[in-house]
Formats: sequence, C-alpha cells, structure tokens
Amino acid sequence: MAEERTDERALTELQREHGPALLNFLLGLTYGDRQRAEDLLQETLVRAWQHPEAFDGPFDSMRPWLFTVGRRLAIDARRSRLARPTEVSDGILAATPDPEDRTESTVAVLDVRKAVRTLSHEHRAVLTQIYFRGLSVNEAARVLGIPPGTVKSRSYYALRALARSLPGYSAPGTSGYRRSSSSRSASNDGASATSR
Repeated sequence: MAEERTDERALTELQREHGPALLNFLLGLTYGDRQRAEDLLQETLVRAWQHPEAFDGPFDSMRPWLFTVGRRLAIDARRSRLARPTEVSDGILAATPDPEDRTESTVAVLDVRKAVRTLSHEHRAVLTQIYFRGLSVNEAARVLGIPPGTVKSRSYYALRALARSLPGYSAPGTSGYRRSSSSRSASNDGASATSR
C-alpha cells in the first residue's frame, strides 16, 4: 500500500504562505548562512510533504509546526557538524607547503651554513663534533683536546650566537631574538664568544 503524501497544491500554498518567514527564522538559527538555511527550509517542507496528518492538527496555522520542525532540524544538523572533524578549506590547503618542495629546507640549510661561518673556529669545531658528527660532550672533548666543561660552554655560546643571527629559526616562546637587534647583538656576541 502506497504511503500517503501531502497534496502538491497544499504544499505549494504552504511554501508561499510560510516559506519567507520560515527562511528568516532559519537564517537566525544558522547565523546568517543562507545556504544552510535554504537546505533546512527544503528539509522542513519535505517533512510537511511526508506528514499530511500535520495539516489536520488542532491549530489554526501550520507555522508553529513548521518552526518546530525547522528548529529541530537545525539542532540536529549542528550536532552532526560538531560530531565530525572540522573540514579543511581550500585556503588552508593552498597555504600549506608542498612536502615535495625542498625550497624551504634548502633555504634553511643555506642560512644555517652562512650563520655557522660567522662563528669563531673554536665554536664551529665544537658544533661540528656535537651536532654534525653526533659525538657526546666527552667524546668531543677528547677529539678536540679540551676539557668537557669548555665543550659545554662553547656549544652554549655558539648556539646563542646562531639564534641571534637566525631570528626566524628560533624556538617559539624564546624572547630577545628580534631581527632589529640581531646585528647589534651578533657583533657583541661574536667578540665575547671567541673569548669564552
């Protein structure tokens, strides 16, 4: 047996009479998102089409019924949107660097090499042993023929000088490494770092 549906003429009249008010109501519930409001309006009218018994209710107007159905649909749609992961827009994807593009890492390597060349020979030697060859402080001290404390001190001051000459690469949350003061502090550090 076929399910009963609302007569098309009654549905057309319902949309003509209550559609604009319902759309305005749904626009408020969707924070002005017209596309979502129109989708909810269509879904509300589909519910009216699926439930002809609503037309036989004890009320004078269908508007309260339509507003109640539209409100419930808006709440359900919002809950389902919040339950799934946030959609990523094209703008975010366009701003995300291509993992295959090696330009950023190449530029970083060139910047680091240039900054390392500004260090004294002693500081470069310590960084080479510890960071590029992967030696421990004691191993680097044996290779360089200096005490472990001197290795620690030189690596500390060398990294500070690098951080000042590479302000864009410093760790988030560190302060005092601004581009405007980098040339001043790098020259001061260069002189003081060589004496340490």
